[in-house]
Amino acid sequence: MIDTHAHLDMSEFDNDRTQLFDAMHHHGISSAILPGVSVDQWQKQILIAQQFNCYFSLGIHPWYVPDDIDAAIITLEATIQQYSKNRRLVAVGECGLDKLHHWSDKQLLLLEKQLSLAQIYQLPVILHAVKAHQELLSLLDRIKLSKGGVVHGFYGNSDIAKRYISLGFKLGIGALILNPSAKKLRETVVNLPLEHFLLETDSPSMPPFDHPKSRNTPLILPRIVSEIAFLKKKPTVCILEQLNKNALQLFEL
Repeated sequence: MIDTHAHLDMSEFDNDRTQLFDAMHHHGISSAILPGVSVDQWQKQILIAQQFNCYFSLGIHPWYVPDDIDAAIITLEATIQQYSKNRRLVAVGECGLDKLHHWSDKQLLLLEKQLSLAQIYQLPVILHAVKAHQELLSLLDRIKLSKGGVVHGFYGNSDIAKRYISLGFKLGIGALILNPSAKKLRETVVNLPLEHFLLETDSPSMPPFDHPKSRNTPLILPRIVSEIAFLKKKPTVCILEQLNKNALQLFEL
């Protein structure tokens, strides 16, 4: 198993990171992708990816819009160039739009500049999308990224999902799928082919509904796989095989 979205560089894991990676390997979780969120966090993120044999992406999250966007984008491009030959760099992101966090046109500007870098350096993007699907889809339709990417933490219906898929994007499925009340997402997983989904946790965020105050970790992946298998009425091994294949193909792992 590969967790395609886990912030294992965050401070929540500083006290037991080695033990967590040992437990992950024991449970068949071979690796993870650590998404970038801000300029200040990249170096720690890269060091941890190297130390624990993980992958990483580089980007600026919409919660961390910098005061000087142009300067931040120059730094981002320089860092992408620095690691462009490093097999661990697999995407641009986490970038995107979030109408629940300091929404402004600056988010759109920051995202557009990061999408341009993804196109220049021929990398997929890892997208954060909260209450902003229409704006995001319009932007993606205009730019048309040749390597596509993933909409992480997807929670929408089948119609929204199909629009992203038509633009070359996969959908990241995490612990929300475990919640019986997440009817739109569960119906989307039932209705669409498995080739369009990726396995993720967004650790330490997005814990399962039955442990809402807990720290999320990649150790929940087997539960997510089992739930997808239940919904798709297919053996777990078939689900896991296809989800791994999807990750390998998108990120060229």
